[in-house]
Amino acid sequence: MNAGEGGTTLVRGLGTLDVAFITFNCLVGSAIFIAAGIVPRAVPHPWLMLPLWIAGGLLCLAGVATYCELGTMFPEAGGQYQYLKEAYGPLWGFLYGWTAFLVIQSGVIAYISVAGADGLGTIWPALSSSHTLVAVPFGGATWSIQGSQAGGAALIATITFINYFGLRAGAGLQNAIGAVKIGSLLAFIGFGLAAAPAAPDPWRQPLPPGLPWSALAVGMIGVLWCYDGFYQAGFAAGEIRDPSRNLPRGMILGVVATILLYALVNVVYLRALPPRALGDAPRLGEAAATALFGGLGGRLMSAAVLVSILGCLATCILTAARIYLPMAQDGLFFRSLARIHPVHRTPGPALVAQALWASVLACSGSYEQLGTYTIFATFLFHAGNGLAVFVLRYTQPGRARPYRAWGYPLTPALFILMSLAFVVSTLLQRPRESLLGLGLVALGLPAYAWWRRDGAWRKERCST
Repeated sequence: MNAGEGGTTLVRGLGTLDVAFITFNCLVGSAIFIAAGIVPRAVPHPWLMLPLWIAGGLLCLAGVATYCELGTMFPEAGGQYQYLKEAYGPLWGFLYGWTAFLVIQSGVIAYISVAGADGLGTIWPALSSSHTLVAVPFGGATWSIQGSQAGGAALIATITFINYFGLRAGAGLQNAIGAVKIGSLLAFIGFGLAAAPAAPDPWRQPLPPGLPWSALAVGMIGVLWCYDGFYQAGFAAGEIRDPSRNLPRGMILGVVATILLYALVNVVYLRALPPRALGDAPRLGEAAATALFGGLGGRLMSAAVLVSILGCLATCILTAARIYLPMAQDGLFFRSLARIHPVHRTPGPALVAQALWASVLACSGSYEQLGTYTIFATFLFHAGNGLAVFVLRYTQPGRARPYRAWGYPLTPALFILMSLAFVVSTLLQRPRESLLGLGLVALGLPAYAWWRRDGAWRKERCST
């Protein structure tokens, strides 16, 4: 178990339901209500859309099997940092943790927080993206902070404050929001299936002729984007009770619930609008609710999307900070982040550092651009984690594996192929951003050398 200075350890206080909510909250953010429009835009027919959503869920379960084997082998804080370190050495674990802190996790927290604040702007206009709080001329340009950016930083600070004072406080917050989120989705599905259809029956329409495989591939990419985040619970494995049981059970439960809800939500979408209209809608969830229930339904859906975003934010803040604690304990990050609060037994300094950097990204507005840079690297790391299952079965055959990936070697191989497909697609579509993303990862090389040298110097000093 991870231990900070003075021997203080993290608390194993998360059970199966907590892990399920972590998985569900990270999967169901805003994508199914907004970004999912890419699917009907690419494949505008229900007999193509629904199978893609089911197939994407099954591929997601292949990723769950992969990460559950790794997570139960190394049930400590850190998740992918631990897996890559064990499979390939400390450099590769560090490069993941470095990129996670710099952009991957902190950038997601910044993005979600600004989106959440912008949603709150419908109630309090000062928090909207159209409201400028600060505008300062600088170098011939104007540097400004919008209300949504400042509100995003405030949301990060508030949720971090709650997490700082105990694991149960942070988990309780994300569980409560997750329960409201599930209730909202079930209400939308129930009333949507009971309401009179607002669109012609699309199931009887003929399939579009000559649909290319490339369209199906684009649709699948959109589906898989909506399933991203299923691995997040592994970062907090050091605080899961009986992780050999509760980690896989919770992750599988969270993903299966998401697959069912995603399929049913799409059935309701198709009762509301024709597939092409869904693809053209910038916020298809709100557009579908408005078509079925009128203006009030659209406003209630906007509120449900806001709740969904806040749940995702609460979970990301809870879990991501657990990456930087073991890095610091291994001497590969700021030493102050190796501490665990002696009373609350949370990675307090790591939570604070994460909040500060994510707030900087939120207020700078750079998180979206940086996020496009690291998509390539993110899926390279996923492929590396999938391959780690094979590497570790060869290099550490005697290590306990409380959970063995079902369908091995097919399931981790499918996960690797899925990740590499994203890598190739991103490289072909955005070669400049992909190379810049690799540059951000490469910035970790001198940082790694510095921390390794600093750690060696400290050990030598202590020994003398």
